[in-house]
Amino acid sequence: MTTLQRPPTDAHADRLLRFDAVQRTAHWMNALLFVALIVTAIPLYFGSLFGLVLPRHTVEQIHLYCGLALPFPVVVSMLGEWGEQMRRDIRRVSYWTKDEVHWLRRLGSSPLRADKFNPGQKMNTIFVAASIVVMLGTGAILKWFQPFSISIREGATFVHDSLSFLLVAVIVGHIFMALTHRDELRSMFRGTVSAQWAARVAPRWFAEQSDDSST
Repeated sequence: MTTLQRPPTDAHADRLLRFDAVQRTAHWMNALLFVALIVTAIPLYFGSLFGLVLPRHTVEQIHLYCGLALPFPVVVSMLGEWGEQMRRDIRRVSYWTKDEVHWLRRLGSSPLRADKFNPGQKMNTIFVAASIVVMLGTGAILKWFQPFSISIREGATFVHDSLSFLLVAVIVGHIFMALTHRDELRSMFRGTVSAQWAARVAPRWFAEQSDDSST
């Protein structure tokens, strides 16, 4: 009968570090910025709501500067020695195995020995990162529109608005998944998960941690 290997941890013998303090800080700063963008986008899209809480110009400025600030928490979290864990996880998200691609094509119905992030989580991360870039570009065209033709402005408006609705749907789905997967949600507050959870949900990552502990 085999026994569960327990890799070294930051505090307790049965816990593994999933997200360090830098990653958790970047996540919650981005979450706050997304909330501010969504809240300020509502009166920008539905003009009849302007002036109910703040003047139009104030709402526009908050939306603008929160949008410009959105990439900074992630970028800063990748820099220097403190960004080692974030850079490592970004490489994980960028790397796909054949089994992961097959799992995604089968909509999760095929067996998978998951890494630290499953294909759904990887897709969510890639989509949000790409969306931030597109939203920054289209938002800049909408704000500083003078050099652009009317057709480019109209296209930017359509992409910006459409992607905004899609992003809100993805964020709502992300929150729902977090609330229904409490171990992963707690790891974004405390940083750690149990070794038992890792062995069950992310066995490939767990095996990697076990190998590291034995060297």
